[in-house]
Amino acid sequence: MNDQTPPRAKVLGGLTPYLQVDGAIKAAEFYKKAFGAEEVFAYPPDDKGRTMHIHLYVNGSTLMLGDAYPEHGHPHQAAQGYTLQLHLGSDDIDAWWKRAVDAGCEVVTPLQVMFWGDRWGQVKDPFGVAWAMNAPVK
Repeated sequence: MNDQTPPRAKVLGGLTPYLQVDGAIKAAEFYKKAFGAEEVFAYPPDDKGRTMHIHLYVNGSTLMLGDAYPEHGHPHQAAQGYTLQLHLGSDDIDAWWKRAVDAGCEVVTPLQVMFWGDRWGQVKDPFGVAWAMNAPVK
């Protein structure tokens, strides 16, 4: 590691979602507002404002993200076919839901009691990523 590279943060959890988004720095800022994310590591932006890596903590887990680099074989692809699910307590889900919607997430499925007995809902963030929230019913 050189003198310009900050120490890496501990990875939380056994599976780490790694998102490629269009505007990783803006997405990280949004995730701080919408989901209470804490940024624990980031490479500085290049001359085009892109970063190859940001490490966040969200709800006790690690989430990593970076920008597309088409010149290196990593073009931007729209998010599709997956959902990031937040497992929350029954006393927490309403506040998490409100914060995400107030920050600018679009409601896809309203928060409601589902057939499996938990409260669940889904939102989409401005970067096209689907987020769901699930909590047991009191």
